Amino acid sequence: MALRSIEITLPEGKKEQIEELLSERKEALDVRMQHIIGVWKHPVKGVMYSRLSEEQILVKILVFAEESESLLKSLQERFSDEDGFRINIIPVEASLPAEEMAVKSTDAADLSGDKENKSFRLSREELYEDISTATKLTRVYVVLVILSAIVAAIGLWNNSVAIIIGAMVIAPLLGPNVALSLAAALGDINLAKNALKTNVVGLAIAAALSIAMGYFLAVDPTIPEIESRTAVGLDEVLLALVSGCAGTLAFTSGAPATLIGVAVAVALLPPLVTSGLLLGAGYTTLAYGAFLLFLVNIASINLAGVGTFLVQGISPRDKPGDRWSKQHLAFTALVIISLLAILSVTILHLWESWIG
Repeated sequence: MALRSIEITLPEGKKEQIEELLSERKEALDVRMQHIIGVWKHPVKGVMYSRLSEEQILVKILVFAEESESLLKSLQERFSDEDGFRINIIPVEASLPAEEMAVKSTDAADLSGDKENKSFRLSREELYEDISTATKLTRVYVVLVILSAIVAAIGLWNNSVAIIIGAMVIAPLLGPNVALSLAAALGDINLAKNALKTNVVGLAIAAALSIAMGYFLAVDPTIPEIESRTAVGLDEVLLALVSGCAGTLAFTSGAPATLIGVAVAVALLPPLVTSGLLLGAGYTTLAYGAFLLFLVNIASINLAGVGTFLVQGISPRDKPGDRWSKQHLAFTALVIISLLAILSVTILHLWESWIG
């Protein structure tokens, strides 16, 4: 299991209260390795705490990443209104002695019986920070989208699976789509706006480039890699659902998301670029079919992501820094219903075409 060092800054007068809180969690501390490493006193200096005049204490707690959420929740409930209160969550590469870590890791896995800790995911606070960072619209993101769109168009035009896969490796589409799913699960409208902006800009750039390339290139709609992406099938829907679930799990577990991001990109970028190439070349009907596949895939990915977050216990009530409200719940319901509507209409259209 991954480790986290949780550092809590508090007024010195709160030392007894935090010791009391940790004593109340004595069983969890013994079993799950949530224990105080040390307490340091230092005078309040520097910009961050310049408004305080009293001394502060710094408490460090070593904890398994998957077990940190309940402790963070208790600390916030008890001390969030205190002046100078701050929690820093720091990843720990290793902790010695290693044998002790392994034993306590096994004990924690065996004895962790509460429902909240069975998900084995990062804390909401850490997860929110990681995913919200992925919504930033940067120059690097734009450049990667441009490069991946060009490479994907070349791969489709040359009927080369290897080149298409290469485009998926550099396509930065996983972060914004997982952020959209998290925003829907939390009912976080601001996060949704940022993720949507980044997603729309990136996909619009890819679409514009592919349309331009389709206009200048001699596009053959019978090329297998292009033709296979001009119609929606249940296998594509299944691929998108699995990709969305896997991408979300990669973020929540703290696992490397690069390879899983390839699967998400495969479900999004090739259909979009195919649609653009065909539209630029004048094949309007086929371009519509490829664009419909793209819409179905993006709806499936985000629906799977929302479902995965909700199953793991991440809901509007648990939104970091805010309280649950009917507005958040309504936003979540609206997103889920919209995604389901897109999939339902598409599947009904497929069914009618099959029986017709």
